[in-house]
Amino acid sequence: MSILSPSPYDLLQTSQHQRVSDGQMLLLLEDCEPEQRLLVLVWSQLGDFDSLEYAWWIQRDRDRLAAANVAVRAVGIGDRGSGQAFCRYTGFPETSLYLDPTAILHRNLGLYAGLTVKLPGLSIGQNAWVNLMLMCAGIGSPGTLAEVFRGYRGDRNAPQLIADDEMIVTKPLPAIKGSLFKLAGGSGFQRPFELATLRLRNMAEVLERWKAYVPDPAYMTQRGATFLFDRIALSSIDGEDEAGRALLYEHRDRGILGFAEYPNDPLSFLDRFI
Repeated sequence: MSILSPSPYDLLQTSQHQRVSDGQMLLLLEDCEPEQRLLVLVWSQLGDFDSLEYAWWIQRDRDRLAAANVAVRAVGIGDRGSGQAFCRYTGFPETSLYLDPTAILHRNLGLYAGLTVKLPGLSIGQNAWVNLMLMCAGIGSPGTLAEVFRGYRGDRNAPQLIADDEMIVTKPLPAIKGSLFKLAGGSGFQRPFELATLRLRNMAEVLERWKAYVPDPAYMTQRGATFLFDRIALSSIDGEDEAGRALLYEHRDRGILGFAEYPNDPLSFLDRFI
């Protein structure tokens, strides 16, 4: 007789993590209302490109998510200092971000750990750096280079990312106004260098506060996932009602900058369900 593995919802429902807002150890899904759909983001290291960029998209669409009655919970790799720095920078709410310092949840969910080449004579952290650089070059990280190039060349199938009146500050470069991107091709879509500029700003933020964002480099290659669950429904088994959520959508990251199935609009999958 085969033993069924726990479903993603079962694993998430019983997973306990530290909440950034108050430092309490709580069940990840403890405060989610039954009538809400549930979007769970299992992020990589909080100083990772993917986590920072994903949070930007969530904040961009926060009103739409609230109007659709979608609860958002995220768990990322780091400590409470990482979480506080992340939320200050991205605006992501501390009450919705939980911490997994050693990527236990990622392993339980069977998520891609990234390259794990071990070179003799190097420490765990040094090997993680080697593997991360290889992944940035596209090795063991499908789609990464194409996504990097898309950030530079622009994408007419993606929305405009920077408003014309927005000021972008990316240290050590001088501040630039969003209207400057019009010179690269117009407006109403992702212009050349627009996404690359946002990524450069993220990189500058992390490098300036590296120890806060990456307290343990051993998990730098670990990838994440996205899960969308329906409202709680009751099903009768042997005459007894049991509550559960149906999995509507999932995406498991395969490489760096692979956090979305549709990179030009990472949250477009929601259109099918809300």
